Order: sequence, then structure tokens, then C-alpha cells
Amino acid sequence: MIFFLETLQVLLLSIWYNVEALIYCVIPKRRKNVSGEVVLITGAGGGIGRLMALEFAALGTTVVLWDINQEGVKETARLAKENGAVRVHHYLCDCSDKNDVYRVADLVKREVGDVAILVNNAGIVTGKKFMDAPDSLIEKTMEVNTMAHFWTYKAFLPAMIANNHGHLVSIASSAGLIGVNGLADYCASKFAAVGFAESVGLELLATGKDGIKTTIVCPYFINTGMFDGCQTKWPRMLPILDPNDVAKRIIHAILTDQVFLLMPKTMYLITALKNILPMKQGILLGHYLGAFNLMDTFKGRNRKRD
Repeated sequence: MIFFLETLQVLLLSIWYNVEALIYCVIPKRRKNVSGEVVLITGAGGGIGRLMALEFAALGTTVVLWDINQEGVKETARLAKENGAVRVHHYLCDCSDKNDVYRVADLVKREVGDVAILVNNAGIVTGKKFMDAPDSLIEKTMEVNTMAHFWTYKAFLPAMIANNHGHLVSIASSAGLIGVNGLADYCASKFAAVGFAESVGLELLATGKDGIKTTIVCPYFINTGMFDGCQTKWPRMLPILDPNDVAKRIIHAILTDQVFLLMPKTMYLITALKNILPMKQGILLGHYLGAFNLMDTFKGRNRKRD
């Protein structure tokens, strides 16, 4: 009897959730008000981090900026003030160093207050094939792209749990969903970031903390300089993304509590196909899409940090 009732409940709710999803395709979700909230963005010294900071500033938030680049984060702070942020605080923080993350997090809690929206954006890429990548760079990739998320969550999640209010944002990558030739360490770090963020989100739901939302962002290559030199075989299908457009889409996803955001939209189809196609057909599709040669012309920037 219990099996029958639970199965019926699942079927009915499944129908409703699909109907709801179709409705939202026609009628956009209402955007939540984040005015006055404290938003912390790592890797805010440039690129997507800076652009997100400016978007949040225009929404009347208090913006907290972290980066290892002092000049870059100062410039972002200046621009955020001009863009309407209620308050702007910037800190020099090495996200690869757990002790530094905890130290600066304590400063933020004392000087600014509880963080309501945490955006883990800091990231690096070696751009080398696995056997050519020095151990130190592989370790640094994992420390910045993955482990930093653990430490920022540890620092700021307790206050969110106490208030049952907050939003955790992970800027991951499409390389965190599909392996890419020449990006073994980067893919590993982003796969881990996606798995970590998704698991913590489920943990929060299981403990009744449904006021804490999560958004996992998985974009294709973005034209910020981080992946300079990389070319896409079919730009209409898999374009190099415009940073301003990406930042706006991320903010919209946060404001509408969207759990997963893949960019471009073709990534939803490619990811689904990866999981259902035979391996040989998947490899064939990878060759067709140019996935085996994406990194052949990689240059990056001199300081490979986003």
C-alpha cells in the first residue's frame, strides 16, 4: 500500500513539475529582490568576476570583492561604486590557501557582516596536456578551482544555515560536465566543483534548509582572455561566449533561483547525448564538434587567472 501511494505521488508530482516547467518557458519567473544583501565574489579582479560585481552593484547590494590581484580588485571596487553599490569592500585573498581564505573571511564577517550570496568564481587553467603539466600547477588548479569552494562554504554557510537564507553560486564550466582533450586537470577540478556544489545543495534540502538556494554555472569558453587562442569548429553551434552576456545570464539565473545554467543552450543537448549515446558514437560526435582539438592553439594570458 505504501509503495502504491508513494508511486502515485511521484507520478502526479512529476506531471505537475513538467507542466510548471512549460509554464515558466512562456511566463518568466519573477526575479527576487537582493537589494541590501551582502554579495561576495571571488576572482573579482577582472573578467566575469568584475562584470558580475557591476551587475550586483546596480541592484543595490553590498559588494565584497576578493582577488589575488590587488590593482585589479581595486579597479573593480571603483567601478562598482560608480555603478550604484550600497557599499563596496575589497580584499586581497589567495583562494588557493585555506588559511588565507579563513583569515579574510573572518575580516569580512567582522567588517561587513554575514554574506548572503557567495559566488565562487576564482579559477585558473594550465592549458597543458596532463603529462606536460608540472605537479605544482596541477595542485594549484585543484586548490583554486575546487578546494577554495570547500573553505568559503565552511566560512560563510553556517550563518546562512542559521538564517535559512542565502545563495551559493559555483562558476564551473562545461568542462565540468564533459571531458576535454588537453584539459585533464582543469576538467577534474570543474567536475569536482559541480559535484561538490550539487551535493551540498541536496544536503541542505535534506535538512530542511530550503531557503538557501544554489546555482551551478557551466559555460563554454568565454572571451575573457583566460582561453585566448582556443577556437571553436562550429561557432554557430558552440560560440565563444561574450563576457557581458554571460554575466547578465548568471545574474538572471541567481535572481530566479535557477539551479543549473549551461551556456550556450546547445550544451544541454550535448550533455544529454553524452549520457545516452554509445561510447564510439560519442567519440565520433566529439570529433565532429572539434572537442579533440580545442586546446591545440591555446595561448591563454600571461597571468592565467580569471
